[in-house]
Amino acid sequence: MSEQDDRSRFEAVYRRTYEQILGYAVRRCSSPEDAADVVAETYVIAWRRMTELPDGDAGRLWLYGVARRVLANHRRSERRRLTRHTELTDEIDKLYAVPFPTGEPHGVDDAMDLLADSDRELLALALWEGLDPGEIATVLGCSRNAARIRLHRARKRFAKALERTRPSAAGLAVRPLIEKRSR
Repeated sequence: MSEQDDRSRFEAVYRRTYEQILGYAVRRCSSPEDAADVVAETYVIAWRRMTELPDGDAGRLWLYGVARRVLANHRRSERRRLTRHTELTDEIDKLYAVPFPTGEPHGVDDAMDLLADSDRELLALALWEGLDPGEIATVLGCSRNAARIRLHRARKRFAKALERTRPSAAGLAVRPLIEKRSR
């Protein structure tokens, strides 16, 4: 068979079976997008394996079999993706958990909102990313001394902002923010 014959045959099979295969996928997928992906993959496989595609009604049944295997692969991939998503979410929750009891307003978000973007970035680099002043200097493109001074000033401004947002929490939250001096 020539490529033109294969193309004509494929187009005829596609027109004759598309709605049935789409219905099959829609009834088994959680979203129309997933169904569309299953149908598209089914017809890609049919195109690649045109020599194996039976004629007539047997071809339609063959496509159902292909769609069933594509759907099974899709479901396995989706389960792996969801499992990995859950694992990553749990890992992120453990690594970046807020050290305050849930439900209790702690004022940190409000205090951070009162700061300039540059102060928020400095504090985030130091506390969330765990960078030291030398590393912060590299990120910001300034000297280590300038980074230390900026970080010290940002911590002071944060402590004042925290006192304004929640005076009772200020003493507790400021302690880890103030850089310890080594002698």
